[in-house]
Amino acid sequence: MARLRVLAVSARLPAWAEAACTEYARRMPKGYEVERLSVKDEGRLASSIQKGARLIVLDERGVDLTTAHFAKLLVAPAAFVIGGADGLSAATRAAADRLLRLSALTLPHALAQVVLLEQIYRAATLLTGHPYHRE
Repeated sequence: MARLRVLAVSARLPAWAEAACTEYARRMPKGYEVERLSVKDEGRLASSIQKGARLIVLDERGVDLTTAHFAKLLVAPAAFVIGGADGLSAATRAAADRLLRLSALTLPHALAQVVLLEQIYRAATLLTGHPYHRE
């Protein structure tokens, strides 16, 4: 089972974003578990990352991946981290196993979480042979 955690430095999500994230997490294929945690400040991130998980930090300076390449990130436990309004510190970025960019566009925090959950769902369905993803 791929244990995945999405950690966000944020206040509460608007209802529309919370509903979308919850729906994608609920729809994950068997064998993929996504846990979402919100922390009030970046200093609380370290204690929320599961031991042995790869740290994947979402950052505008990160790499762009295709869905197929993104799916390879889901084969082992991973913690995806989304920063707050001011992004993440250089120390958090340096600690990352990978810096990942969702888009060259600036996305609002809530929308970034929805996009990330949708991409995790899409990648998990790709890995399980579900026809959701088409190339």
